[in-house]
Amino acid sequence: MALLALILVALVAYPMVMLVLGSLTSVNPALEGFSSALTLQNFSEVFGSSIVRAAALNSIVACGLGTFFAVILGVSLAWIVARTNTPGRGWVEMAAIMPLFLPPLVAAVAWSYVGSPTTGIVNVVFKHWGWSIRLNLYSQAGIIAVFAMYYAPYVYMFVVAALKNMDPTLEEAAQMSGAGPVRTMLTVTFPLVAPAILSGSLLAFIVMFGIYGIPAALGTPARLDFLTTYLFKLTSWTPPLFNTAAAVALLLVFVTGICVALQHWALAGKSFVTVSGKSFRPRQLDLGRWRWFTFAIATLYALIAVVLPCFGLLVAAFRKFLFIPTLPSLFEARHYSTVHFEKLWASPLVWRSFRNTLEVGFLSAFVGGLLAFALAYTINRTRLPFRRTLDILATSPVAVPGLVIGVAYLWAWIAFAGALWGTTAILALALVARFLPDTLKVLSGSMGQIHPELEEASRVCGSGVLRTIGRIVVPLTAPGLISAMSLLFILSIRELGSSLFLFTNSTIVMPVLLLDFYEGGDSGATAAFSVLQALILLVVLGFANVISRAVARR
Repeated sequence: MALLALILVALVAYPMVMLVLGSLTSVNPALEGFSSALTLQNFSEVFGSSIVRAAALNSIVACGLGTFFAVILGVSLAWIVARTNTPGRGWVEMAAIMPLFLPPLVAAVAWSYVGSPTTGIVNVVFKHWGWSIRLNLYSQAGIIAVFAMYYAPYVYMFVVAALKNMDPTLEEAAQMSGAGPVRTMLTVTFPLVAPAILSGSLLAFIVMFGIYGIPAALGTPARLDFLTTYLFKLTSWTPPLFNTAAAVALLLVFVTGICVALQHWALAGKSFVTVSGKSFRPRQLDLGRWRWFTFAIATLYALIAVVLPCFGLLVAAFRKFLFIPTLPSLFEARHYSTVHFEKLWASPLVWRSFRNTLEVGFLSAFVGGLLAFALAYTINRTRLPFRRTLDILATSPVAVPGLVIGVAYLWAWIAFAGALWGTTAILALALVARFLPDTLKVLSGSMGQIHPELEEASRVCGSGVLRTIGRIVVPLTAPGLISAMSLLFILSIRELGSSLFLFTNSTIVMPVLLLDFYEGGDSGATAAFSVLQALILLVVLGFANVISRAVARR
């Protein structure tokens, strides 16, 4: 307990305390101590700034509307997959989560090639057809649209599981009472999966509100400030305004914390039981000829949210010059080559970022997996005092955006230059803290599937605690442990916000280098590097899936 508490204090509590103290002073307490009195001047400057008010309004409007449309898309796709006889539901189910395979910055870069007002592929098509309309994703509406399409899978994954586990007799009872299919869906089906809808929508809003890549790629060209992009500007100015940045970071934590508290309040004391001891078979609604309409909707989503940005990314990666004068020139082979990839292969910085990314990913997966396993066992399988305190401390980063984690670690560990600063270890530790709630949730679920009588039988036979854990708990939770480590590895190598304040030239990682390529205006290198990063993620996902299945069979 003491060791786990000490680790969590170092990973989570200490950086956040230093961030709070930094927002209340005019110096960095880790470097200069408390040489100045506590003051609210930084907060007064933040709340009195018209730039901050405009950035906050842009963030709330874009994330709020993006969440609204993401809920509509996610719930619709989940209903089509789980409750209807729409053809090709397996294909629709795969397409519904495909946007998550692209890191946020990669997705934003891909959409910029599709919806740029000057060189976007869609606008080239519109021009060829003689249409006067133009698509411009460098706008508030464009960011909202990308938010909705990219984060709809979050809502989908929550809702589809709830719909598949819902007893169909509840809907049948409503229809026997005279309710039609639409009224049954609105008054019975969706209210019963309200916790899943609420959880998915709040998670989508929290992630949107703390994301940096999409607002930076699509909002900066339109001179739209968001809280995350303004926070990064404060630290990149000369001299950097770290204290003001700390105050803005706490503003982000305050908003996301309200969302988490709202979720707990909305679900507290309510019953949403849909699965009982009586067996049932999930019911599918026969749509008749309308099933082709729902199939068309799902196909249209897949084409717009998955195929179109991936096509734009591949075109930009292999095309010598991004400018596309006419639609026929888009398909002329002489305009395409591997010159951008050859440029990347010849760059030592690219190879360094690749090596650092893998090192950070493996280190965070190993350390985070072991820490989450120890916490999950202590919280769920023991009766030690203060274990719930550990649970609260370990899951508290769920309300802290990745960008804020990076700022907090900047404040906390910059004083320890000889120990952690300037190494990949500090990047890995920040990512462990950032994604510890996700890893802990996966392993707690795996622990919950093991009956305590197995451990009790081992102890009755004379085995100690450590031997019982090694021979009983670890083998039975191995698939969950591998899944948790794989999840942490994938999230770590695609995370930009937490790494943005902690890297140095020798520890630069792929997401940060991708942002440098994009802000430097090298569209070809940006697209090619985005393709490489997406391929690495797909390979890791496939490899983790193979290992997890092999361990489960064994």
